[in-house]
Amino acid sequence: MDIVTAGVLGVIQGLTEFLPVSSSGHLELGKALLSDTSIPEESLSFTVVLHFATALSTIVVFRKDIMLLIQEILTFKWNTSMQFAVKIILSMIPAVIIGLCFEEQLEQFFSGSLVFVGSMLILTALLLALASRAKKTQKPVTFKDSCIIGLAQAVAMLPGISRSGSTIATSVLLGNDKTNAARFSFLMVLPLIFGKIAKDLISGDLDFTPADSTGLVVGFITAFLTGVLACRLMIRWVKNSKLIYFSYYCFVVGFLAIALS
Repeated sequence: MDIVTAGVLGVIQGLTEFLPVSSSGHLELGKALLSDTSIPEESLSFTVVLHFATALSTIVVFRKDIMLLIQEILTFKWNTSMQFAVKIILSMIPAVIIGLCFEEQLEQFFSGSLVFVGSMLILTALLLALASRAKKTQKPVTFKDSCIIGLAQAVAMLPGISRSGSTIATSVLLGNDKTNAARFSFLMVLPLIFGKIAKDLISGDLDFTPADSTGLVVGFITAFLTGVLACRLMIRWVKNSKLIYFSYYCFVVGFLAIALS
């Protein structure tokens, strides 16, 4: 993979991981439009590196929240932070089960089918349109909500369905505060990303070769920097009820993807 392609895909991942427009769908579209000829193992390694970069950008943006959360959890008291941690764990369960039990079936959806990606983007657009009409509340995420949001995250493993879009929209439709919905959405994915990276490293599925090192570094840096920017912007936009604009965008890109196929 050349440097320009790696940089462009890094920017796409950094922006779309946090914006509710499906990072996996846009990566598939980007690879198709840029004629990415990487073999599956190289493409998987590059995708994992990009996800690792955006996970680090999440940690940077929420570093104060995460440090406070860890400190309070270490007190081993059933306080707000401990309850929040349990909610995060509950939200992970559906994605973990589906990821472990249906990994091969899921990989088949990442075969460059623009029709499928476009259809899922349109589905994301419909979900965002519904969420954009939700009223502002001060309701926190409950244990029951975390389970339902976790199901939305599991469905978002399909390319074209936005993970942040589906989880934030589901949380908002459940009546939760929009700022809390965005915060929960971004933090709930961290254990999954690091868990997936660890699993791939242990299983030997990742193929890092010296020839690809420059592209991996470029992709990592661009994904990290754009991820920090997109994460901060997304929190502001969700708070100010800007989801409808992303709904319009997903509709347009979804139809274009189907047309391009």
